[in-house]
Amino acid sequence: MKRPEGANVAFARWQEAPLIAEERWRSAAACRSADPEVFFPISNSGKSLEQITKAKAICAGCPVGRECLAFALRTHQVHGIWGGATEEERAVALAARPG
Repeated sequence: MKRPEGANVAFARWQEAPLIAEERWRSAAACRSADPEVFFPISNSGKSLEQITKAKAICAGCPVGRECLAFALRTHQVHGIWGGATEEERAVALAARPG
């Protein structure tokens, strides 16, 4: 089964290193000044698709996107957009992780 394109991007970003220390990456996040609701759409259809697109656009320009994604994968965040990846994309990236 082919992975969704977003999962490929999420997995590639997650693999990059080095990461900023856990204590410091959040203060540099692009989402700090954004509405948190944007990152937690209630579905994957309709108006929520606009939210997902907006959240991913914010994440795309974020200097700590890979740290955010690594945190979400490491801590098994179930909800929301983290590091530019949806819940489904993170699940696919985790399932495809070697070893």
